Amino acid sequence: MFKDVRISKHFQKSERIVVFEGDCLKLLETIPDETVQLVITSPPYNIGKEYEKRLRLERYIEQQSKVIKECYRVLKKTGSICWQVGNFIDNGAIIPIDSVLYPVFSNLGLRMRNRIIWHFEHGLHCSKRFSGRYETINWFTKSDKYTFNLDPVRVPQKYPGKKQFKGPNAGKYSCNPLGKNPSDLWIIPNVKSNHVEKTEHPCQFPVELIERIVLSMTDEDDIVLDPFLGVGTSIIASIRHNRRGVGAEIYEKYVEISHDRIRSELQGTLKTRPMNKPVFDPQNAGKYLTKAPWLQETLSIVE
Repeated sequence: MFKDVRISKHFQKSERIVVFEGDCLKLLETIPDETVQLVITSPPYNIGKEYEKRLRLERYIEQQSKVIKECYRVLKKTGSICWQVGNFIDNGAIIPIDSVLYPVFSNLGLRMRNRIIWHFEHGLHCSKRFSGRYETINWFTKSDKYTFNLDPVRVPQKYPGKKQFKGPNAGKYSCNPLGKNPSDLWIIPNVKSNHVEKTEHPCQFPVELIERIVLSMTDEDDIVLDPFLGVGTSIIASIRHNRRGVGAEIYEKYVEISHDRIRSELQGTLKTRPMNKPVFDPQNAGKYLTKAPWLQETLSIVE
């Protein structure tokens, strides 16, 4: 469907893919009011990564506020904003970024629908506090009439064969045959060195994380905007499900990686981790464990 679609450098409603190289505020000023159905992004956390300049917290909030206000302006009344963030670190103390940014969203009249916890297993190991293994996705809507499609993102039931045991529905299955609500705790591996999607970017989105958001909060042909595009994951998830993808990225090398990844997606050759793939496979893990020397020694002692 998208194989011959070009990657545009500038926003036009007719374009299906836009990768703008430069400041996201420059891109946003070219987008008309109430045009975008979904804003999904992970802005810099102000922790000193290669793609950001560390700022005082007050200055960081001021900078983020400008972008959030513009995202609000371009958002449709049925639209959603998902702002995915972690923690700001100040002399060893953590400050949850979502808590300090919440008033910015609230003062615009945006309504929080969920504070989604994204849990992952890998990250830096701390010696003076418990190691951080989650970040938050803060979901806001512009009005009470917002798009939310649950069925495309349902996950397998824990007890799919469970049936009602009494009442008028006795003997009938008690759960939705399409699966259950994935809840507000999402266990999805983050992109580390051995991840199939790994690029040079130190903090890139896994595609399956964005797929769940795109499928649940947009319909086909809707526009998905990522003001801090990174290496193009939000656009990849969007075009995979027949949405329009728009993003801005200020660093040239990430723009180049975005183009390569998007072209691979259009050609059907991009390797990604499938949605709903189990994080832990006990059967395969058991095969490795039975070969582990330490386990063999333990078993011999028990015997």
